[in-house]
Amino acid sequence: MRGDDTICGNLFSSIDLEKRVFSEHPLRIIRGLANAALKSLSDAFEQLYSPIGRLSIPPERLLRALLLQAFYSIRSERQLVERIDDDLWFRWFVGLGIEDPGWDATSVTKNRDRLLHGDVASRFLAAVLAHDKVKGRLSSEPCSVDGTLLEAWASAKSVRPKDGSGEPPDDGRNGERDFHGEPRRNDTHASTTDPDARLYRKSLPLA
Repeated sequence: MRGDDTICGNLFSSIDLEKRVFSEHPLRIIRGLANAALKSLSDAFEQLYSPIGRLSIPPERLLRALLLQAFYSIRSERQLVERIDDDLWFRWFVGLGIEDPGWDATSVTKNRDRLLHGDVASRFLAAVLAHDKVKGRLSSEPCSVDGTLLEAWASAKSVRPKDGSGEPPDDGRNGERDFHGEPRRNDTHASTTDPDARLYRKSLPLA
């Protein structure tokens, strides 16, 4: 069932999130553009959710949260919900009140996939880019980006002495291993998961 995006104030709360975000903050402009695009997608949201059942995370709030994840390069949904829970600016942008409970990372992932599979997320971005305030700032001129790709199936914890000495890592797919203070070089150590991987320091190989 689709959650309600209505913001309700708390009777005894002494913190007004609206006043915690200064008037010139760039997120204010972005939030206005996002809200205009979300309003045009209300009918599409209704088609994605059942009329019965438990209330979901409101899709409007989830899409605002995904914008923040992209803006601030947040690597996972778990880190995103932690940031929303702690950061007043994030709570304000998403639409959560100061006393509203945070979200579960699994629920965020599940509902995000619903929006992606329903093609709503792409329509949301298209609506934002089509806004008059945004179109004038877009450019079709090409730009260059460093797309260097390093392929390796190795982590620092997988590098072991070639002679077989050393303590084994803990159990599990990515078991912990304390290698700090251990001198490691490419001629004495190798990765157990990718023997071709090399140890480097400041762009120089550890020969």
